[in-house]
Amino acid sequence: MKAIVLREFGPPEVMRYEDVPELEPREGEIRIRVLASTVNRVLDVSVRAGNERHRGIVLPLIPGVDCAGVVDKVGPGVIGWRSGMRVAAAGMMPLDTCRNVEDYRGPLGMMGINRPGGFAEKVTVPAAVAVEIPSDIDFHHAAVVMRHVPTAWNLLVNVAELKRSETVLIMGAGGNLGTLGIQIAKNIVGARVIAAAGSDDRSRLATSLGADYAVNYNSHDLYEKVMEITGGKGVDVLYDNVANPKVLPAAFRAIGSNGRLVTAGAHAGPVVPIDFSHLYQKSISIKGRPGYSRADIPKIFAAAAAGKVQAVIEQVLPLSRAAEAHHLMETQEVLGKIVLDPTLK
Repeated sequence: MKAIVLREFGPPEVMRYEDVPELEPREGEIRIRVLASTVNRVLDVSVRAGNERHRGIVLPLIPGVDCAGVVDKVGPGVIGWRSGMRVAAAGMMPLDTCRNVEDYRGPLGMMGINRPGGFAEKVTVPAAVAVEIPSDIDFHHAAVVMRHVPTAWNLLVNVAELKRSETVLIMGAGGNLGTLGIQIAKNIVGARVIAAAGSDDRSRLATSLGADYAVNYNSHDLYEKVMEITGGKGVDVLYDNVANPKVLPAAFRAIGSNGRLVTAGAHAGPVVPIDFSHLYQKSISIKGRPGYSRADIPKIFAAAAAGKVQAVIEQVLPLSRAAEAHHLMETQEVLGKIVLDPTLK
């Protein structure tokens, strides 16, 4: 089969499009014929550049931390999956053979980082972590939904416990977690949404996705604009997965009484100064929570199928052009996700 292979860290060109042996599913695993895999700024681009070595990466490696496709083969002991079923998988999962995630006590790791990933024509994953995707979502969008929506949903619905009567400030509103956070806050929760982005194009994208207000923090004082919009009250929830040290301090000051800051990322930081007097005077809580609740997955895909949460896709490229996709991520402002499709030539 064809796959992208990373044998050394460096520029995009170190990734090779090669013939590799076809993977066989082990006990408790399924094999997926990949029809879509997304390119991620940290877990793909930064990994390839050699900036994420603390994650225990062992080379050579097939990257790709998510995928969507169809079941190609089932391994011994697999129940509930059969060839041809539509499936998605992403993120952290067992590294050893596993029949039941709840009873598994072995090592965990991410596909595409600690085990072969989705930048291939086929990939094996534990059946217990795979998710069946509805027939009315195409594979390109399903891969994006699986990669980002569960995290955004978990932060806003479960961790922040955002309510319909509240106001949320979405940072990085032009990025993937930002665009999806806007839609969850507006279309699922019904909250008032203020989006913060670094350009007018990203601000316009945010309002097109449902944000009530959008602030370009490079041309406006973010704190003053948010306080103006909220009548001096401040926001109830600050949703940030960027940790931009130039912007986040102002956003933090715009949190109101009993407000909450939630995050699952810090790729622009991670060290950011915050006003501790504001923290205790306003009784603010800060919660970091990666991952998601598997119980939310059916609701998430139902919302996506109903059009309440739509992935923003910038471009779909053949798997063979993975290096080009990495170049685009590093050198251009990408509004949305880049998806790799092994079936395209």
